[in-house]
Amino acid sequence: MRGTTRPLRAVRKEAGASVADGPAEAEAAAAAAAAAATTRARIAERAEAFHVEDELLAGLRERSVAEGVVPVAPASAAALTFLAAATRARAVVEIGTGFGLGAVALLRGMPADGLLTSIDPDGERQVRARVACVEAGFAPGRVRMIKGTSRQMLPKLSDAGYDLVVVDGVTTEMPRDLEASLRLLRPGGVVVVDDVLWQGRLADPVRREAVAGALRETVRTVREDERLVPLVLPIAEGLLCAALREPSAP
Repeated sequence: MRGTTRPLRAVRKEAGASVADGPAEAEAAAAAAAAAATTRARIAERAEAFHVEDELLAGLRERSVAEGVVPVAPASAAALTFLAAATRARAVVEIGTGFGLGAVALLRGMPADGLLTSIDPDGERQVRARVACVEAGFAPGRVRMIKGTSRQMLPKLSDAGYDLVVVDGVTTEMPRDLEASLRLLRPGGVVVVDDVLWQGRLADPVRREAVAGALRETVRTVREDERLVPLVLPIAEGLLCAALREPSAP
């Protein structure tokens, strides 16, 4: 909530607490915070357990991990299916194909006549991702694989031509990918950015700061853009969603 916040100690005194400030109070506060953290962790675990993947998605996840590709988390994959269905997204762009886990999740929520455009610099992975989509029961014509980086390929896509854009490519490119994605969205469309709450556990401090800086810039841009209705879903490593407002009447 925005506005001026009051210190926790002041709130407690106003509520009638008679315990004086000191070690005992500090210990009680620490215990309460630990209990709250445990409760939040249990809730998150229950939410994650709600999503049970089928053999196809589980196999794609295992393959990704085995070959060093970070897959979309189960809860995030379920969210992509939900968002594609809720927005009735017929034209979708996915930045970062991987082995097709995200593509299958999106296609499962899209209408039967929907077209998914997936961008990735690794053509071999895209071939395998296409096979995964066919194995999932989708016709080859439902997916358009474009080999190349987001920086190269996004400028070639049509302005205001897409209902949903999923940004899940190179983290340091996220601010640029977000800007391009907003150009691609139709009014009412939704952009989704994966892993925005990622902790950046990298050994290289320079790389770690570059990743953290890109995430901060991405979140700040979405929060401050008045054209957007933003929301962060606290699932997996964080899913940032933003809907593009319809133009206001003159």
